[in-house]
Amino acid sequence: MSTIIVVGSQWGDEGKGKITDLLSEESSIIVRYQGGCNAGHTVVKGEKQYIFHLVPSGILHEGKKCYIGSGVVIDPASLLQEIEDLKHQGIEVEGKLFVDSKTHVVLPYHKILDEKKEEKREKNKIGTTKRGIGPAYIDKNARCGIRMSDLIDKNILEGKLKTNFKEKNESLKKLYNTEITIKEQSSILKEYVKYGQSLKKYIRDVSLLVNQAINENKNILFEGAQGTLLDIDHGTYPYVTSSSPIAGGACTGIGVGPTKIDKVLGITKAYTTRVGEGPFPTEMLGEMGEHIRKKGGEFGATTGRPRRCGWFDVVVVKYAVRINGMDSMAVTKIDVLSGLKKLKICTSYQYEGESIKEFPSDLEILKKCTPMYEELEGWEEDISQITDYDNLPMQLKKYIKRIEELTNTRVAIVSVGPRRSQTIIREKVFK
Repeated sequence: MSTIIVVGSQWGDEGKGKITDLLSEESSIIVRYQGGCNAGHTVVKGEKQYIFHLVPSGILHEGKKCYIGSGVVIDPASLLQEIEDLKHQGIEVEGKLFVDSKTHVVLPYHKILDEKKEEKREKNKIGTTKRGIGPAYIDKNARCGIRMSDLIDKNILEGKLKTNFKEKNESLKKLYNTEITIKEQSSILKEYVKYGQSLKKYIRDVSLLVNQAINENKNILFEGAQGTLLDIDHGTYPYVTSSSPIAGGACTGIGVGPTKIDKVLGITKAYTTRVGEGPFPTEMLGEMGEHIRKKGGEFGATTGRPRRCGWFDVVVVKYAVRINGMDSMAVTKIDVLSGLKKLKICTSYQYEGESIKEFPSDLEILKKCTPMYEELEGWEEDISQITDYDNLPMQLKKYIKRIEELTNTRVAIVSVGPRRSQTIIREKVFK
């Protein structure tokens, strides 16, 4: 039996969906522990591409249970649409997918507040997807949120919404000169009561189910969204998400004790990307950045926004290793680097004449850091069909070895393409 956390070691978009899908073959249960429908995991199965926003990507496997923990915030319309899309593609969901009753719900006023607040920021825009995720987490922590269990009982939902509508309208009127009308309030109540009836069969105590599975010695995979540098506490604040994508977030976001975790696998892209605003020391500007973006298909699975691309940043990944307690890594999208004559790895930063090898916690310092690079030889070969690590180009193996040396972390998996078959397993994650 093993419990393994899959975590992003950069700014998200590292390819967690593919690796989660791959490891799901050996898992009995796959659990999403944080985030909302602002995140997207892309999985290629055969000739089909699936994009998941809330449903764990392990749903593609028969006989697996997929859970959504209480650390997630759910837009019911988005979840129901995702379930319907899966059904139309022949993927069975009922009896396989369950949502924690304590999971908080995204309401229309969260989306309004998200959009209005972002529009009002003259400087330091966050780059939010405007899907109401942040405001939903605010309500959760302010103890006025609506939970999945509330959707089932119309009287409870109506009472809580009545209080929230009054409070939200006060803010909306004063700050943005708008409000949620009585007619809109009535419509929202009817809509969410309907959602509650549709989702009732999926609602369970996920923490209980997961802990029972642990006691039964089952393999369990905990799936995070976004990445370490987007963590609300440990990321490049304020340019972060509103939840905790790091490994510790799995314990609170599901309801399992840290002593129950066996291993943490960090998903690490062979270069670096980020979406939205915020400092990005190794960002490639100009022709090289555009080349990587196009070749790697670096556009958001949820929003379609172009991702900013940069060279591999050891300072970032070393920080992720420390924060998450990462045991090993899966390096993804290394095929995108094929054909480049020279590759760069950022080994440290320079700030005011001094060398920095640890990720700075002060954002103002990070903004002024200059990356210091080590240059390696590239490779010309097409690696997309190679299945044996020994058969990879010598320069690529040197690149992997150098990443291992600089991060002091073993690379257990190497992904050479988007399909399951395009994966080289150097070391089994589930023992």
